[in-house]
Amino acid sequence: MDGFAGSYLAELLLRETHWDLIGVSRSTEGERVSNRVQWWRLDLRDPDGIRRLMKYERPDIVIHLAAQSHVPTAWKDPWATFENNVRAQVNLLEGILINRLTPRVLIVTSNEVYGAPALSSDLPFTETSPLRPNNPYGVSKAAQDLSALQYHLSHKLDLLIARPFNHVGPRQRAHFVVSDFARQIALIEAGKQEPVMRLGNMVAQRDFTDVRDVARAYLLLIKFADSGRAYNVCSGTPRSIQSILELMFSMTTARISVETDPAKFRPVDTPISYGDPARLREATGWAPAIPFEQTIADVLNDWRARVAAGAL
Repeated sequence: MDGFAGSYLAELLLRETHWDLIGVSRSTEGERVSNRVQWWRLDLRDPDGIRRLMKYERPDIVIHLAAQSHVPTAWKDPWATFENNVRAQVNLLEGILINRLTPRVLIVTSNEVYGAPALSSDLPFTETSPLRPNNPYGVSKAAQDLSALQYHLSHKLDLLIARPFNHVGPRQRAHFVVSDFARQIALIEAGKQEPVMRLGNMVAQRDFTDVRDVARAYLLLIKFADSGRAYNVCSGTPRSIQSILELMFSMTTARISVETDPAKFRPVDTPISYGDPARLREATGWAPAIPFEQTIADVLNDWRARVAAGAL
């Protein structure tokens, strides 16, 4: 609940449900934003700790969002990413089984499980597309995806899988591309960075959805989706990274030049990736509600506020 998507989901649950929320954090006990929120300071890689958590709290619903989710970090340390993402999930599911619990479980993986399309006809990716991850983070999420299915089939857990594509919005960390653009522009506007932006692969195309719409999709999946199935969470529309930068430039009066930064390129990249959200829409009625232009304006204004406050 203290991560990017998790914090938005927690806010949504506090507004729209009567549920009491139990958060788990490795480094902090988290914010007590409501008397309905409780925290456990716990590393999900600790199986004994997870068993104690499940025995004491006995949750009716489990939403597993915790992950090392930064692809460049995964390239630098593949094993740490795999251990963090896969071991944590296995511990969580084993903790449920050992305590003979029967919660509804939502496992969040990623579009990175699909990798790059082999042919243009492979797009858009559907939930029946083969899993062909082409980076260490994608491998860890594919392992989570398959492990979740195995626990559903082997142990009859009431479990479903969300495969979100790229999601963006205010409060995202600076090392993700859209947030990085907004941060650099805000710094330039404030005179705290020379008017030059350093950029990576600008021709790649991705499927972006506002994080607030993604949080709403997760809640609808928990309420209405079928157990044992995977669901793409996406807009269905590919956008080039270049087009996002141009949209941000239209929202500033600063005069900015650009330079290519080789450090921002991945060892292997996917030229285009977008999904088909039809299964999610049919199961829940979900559709993105926030215009993309509003999302980008919100991200830019969030970074302007952060820069003004010195919260970099």
